[in-house]
Amino acid sequence: MAHLIAARRTAVVPRGGAFARLSIEALAAPVLLACLADAGIGADRVDEVILSNALGAGGNPARRVALAAGLPEHVAGLTLDRQCAGGLDAILLARALVDSGAADVVLAGGVESYSRRPLRLATDPDGGAPMAYDQSPFTPWPDRDPGMADAAEALAQRLGISRDRQEAWAAESHAKALKADHSAEIVAVADVTRDAFARRLTPGLLARAPVVSGSVTAATAAVAADAAAVCLVVSDRVAKGRGLAILGGATVGANPVEPGLAPLAAIARVWDRTPLTMVEVMEAYAVQAIAVVEGAAIDPALVNSGGGALARGHPIGASGAILAVRLFHGLQQGRGLATIASAGGIGTALWVEASGP
Repeated sequence: MAHLIAARRTAVVPRGGAFARLSIEALAAPVLLACLADAGIGADRVDEVILSNALGAGGNPARRVALAAGLPEHVAGLTLDRQCAGGLDAILLARALVDSGAADVVLAGGVESYSRRPLRLATDPDGGAPMAYDQSPFTPWPDRDPGMADAAEALAQRLGISRDRQEAWAAESHAKALKADHSAEIVAVADVTRDAFARRLTPGLLARAPVVSGSVTAATAAVAADAAAVCLVVSDRVAKGRGLAILGGATVGANPVEPGLAPLAAIARVWDRTPLTMVEVMEAYAVQAIAVVEGAAIDPALVNSGGGALARGHPIGASGAILAVRLFHGLQQGRGLATIASAGGIGTALWVEASGP
């Protein structure tokens, strides 16, 4: 069985903020090293680094981060892009390597710099000028590839989740974050040691929030951000009873028109309804989080106890891994679940159990 025995992240900083000048190597390398130091494991024992990155221009960021961290050259590095789900998927790939016996020690997570994402140009096959674009398609069918905000609004309309309910969820997320102490999980990078976006969302602020799509506003949608998050995934013989045992994990494709509901199939595949102690649900949009919690019949009191992405921001490739970091530091006993939705109709879930001190 694979185990998480260390988990760290940077603070989450909205794009254009304190991390705006940092490369993804500068964001992620210190987090890798902090995980190894926490676990007392030397860099020479690392078999692989797997990182999610959604907005970069290729070049295998995981390899670049591994080299920047001073890991041995034999650590090849593997980068994946499953958009929002990628950070959790990297951990599931690490688990598969460990469970198969192909590796004993894997660093897995995600890194994203929204601030330094490259500009994208699509070439014209007829020789015309290249056309700028910001987002790649997530399906081959334009009529089944909605913008994420529009998909969130459609979900709100179908499920009858009002703007008031979305705003109440967002306000609670911020309130939880303001009360939480995340210092144990955050690695100081560029002298930033805390998530700085959380605030008291008053009725007046919520009422003035710009509309993004229908009932979805800037207050009920997570802001684009920069961050890195990494977990150390190891075998039984390395874990020696420490950390969180990975009981299950799944990534499942669903209807691309309703990406917000995709986690439900993943949750159903991994969770046997054993009582949970802690749950981390991605809050790309408040309506999506509400729909997942209610659709999976999860007790809302267990969800995002330290606040969610609405209160910190959404660094796409790192967001799933941040959920796992939160579980690692918050789950003292019992079982926990992390889940996230991704563009294109993809949902991922990770189910863990506290296995030792």
